[in-house]
Amino acid sequence: MRVAVVDADGIAAHLPAALAAHGLETVRVRSEAPDVHLRGSTEADVRHQGDVAATADALQRLDVGFVVAGTESGVLLADELSAALGTPGNGMVRPRARRDKFEMVTAVREAGLATAASFSSPSADEVVAWSEALGSWPVVLKPLASAGTDNVRICGSAGEVRAGHDAIMAGTTRYGSRNETVLAQEYLHGDEYFVNTVSRDGVHHVVEVWRYHKRALDGGHWMYDYEQPVPLSEPRVAELAGYTLDVLDALELRNGAGHTEVMLTPAGPVLVESGARMGGSHQPAVISRCIGTNQVECLALAVARPEEVTQRRLPTYRPRSFLRYVTLISPTDGVVPDEAGFAAVRALPSFVDLVLTTPAGGPVRRTVDLATSVGYVYLEADDPEQVESDYKQLREYEQNGLYTGEVVTR
Repeated sequence: MRVAVVDADGIAAHLPAALAAHGLETVRVRSEAPDVHLRGSTEADVRHQGDVAATADALQRLDVGFVVAGTESGVLLADELSAALGTPGNGMVRPRARRDKFEMVTAVREAGLATAASFSSPSADEVVAWSEALGSWPVVLKPLASAGTDNVRICGSAGEVRAGHDAIMAGTTRYGSRNETVLAQEYLHGDEYFVNTVSRDGVHHVVEVWRYHKRALDGGHWMYDYEQPVPLSEPRVAELAGYTLDVLDALELRNGAGHTEVMLTPAGPVLVESGARMGGSHQPAVISRCIGTNQVECLALAVARPEEVTQRRLPTYRPRSFLRYVTLISPTDGVVPDEAGFAAVRALPSFVDLVLTTPAGGPVRRTVDLATSVGYVYLEADDPEQVESDYKQLREYEQNGLYTGEVVTR
């Protein structure tokens, strides 16, 4: 049996090797609109050109017995191909709810779960009127079907809502399509987490839970600052995980990976959004070393040996040290440092790894979202104070010339 991976970019670039370890070959499928910001492989064994039946026929000839989405851009096509091939897939009563954020909230709310007050419209007047009627500021605006904080805006007034709506409608998504409407939601107060899962035949396994820390940037943008894993034993994390599995059921996510973002409010967990694919841009080897497992390996097992999931034999993660994933944030335009330019960062006592999404010497734009970040750094130590100290030092380097070619020393 071969496994088709639709848009094997980002973290999904690690999946073919993980599948090969279990004797499974990968067929790389390229969708019509992959993420324009991911520096993934441009190679493809099959290129989808709009005809699901033709693409499914090509995969059938290649003996494909399972289809997974590599990244967000592959979610709908992976579902359609699974349905056409009759291979294990997700429910198809409401497939768009796994991609369209307004349909997603609606499906989760109709399942009886807590959701944020939400409204979608291409009309700025209607979104302003809804925001004012909500009576609670700020409100959040975002595209219906993008990712990575793309054009997510926090608006504190009717004027900011109108300006944010206009900006989103004038822009394109990470997948190159124009925004045709805008999603407005109430601002949720609390701590934000993401829960990574794998599922097989409707049985779910929690791979890991991480807490997000975000920060406001100029222009109303909201940006990932850093994230770190939290143990299942931490207060309310089990509640968070249970809510997430209910969300997966509401969205008919039965086979494959899930990346679900949840706000833990004083009243309980509330969905931010959920992706029917693996989470973001992590290095599986680093994650396994620090928590004992990773989503890529778990997904490969879910495909190759489904009983590992259905009989609940996958390992439970346990943080073994204090790990922090830090998003690189440039305060100005500049240039990506070379090896020497990052020397001071690499010398931080808790430094583990540096991953660049833009090559050294390439241009740096002022960071406003994940697409304009040039990469990330892992910090890890037995002492959380060491990690915090090094994190602050890294941010100081960024403020004082890391991306403008100035000498950075400790």
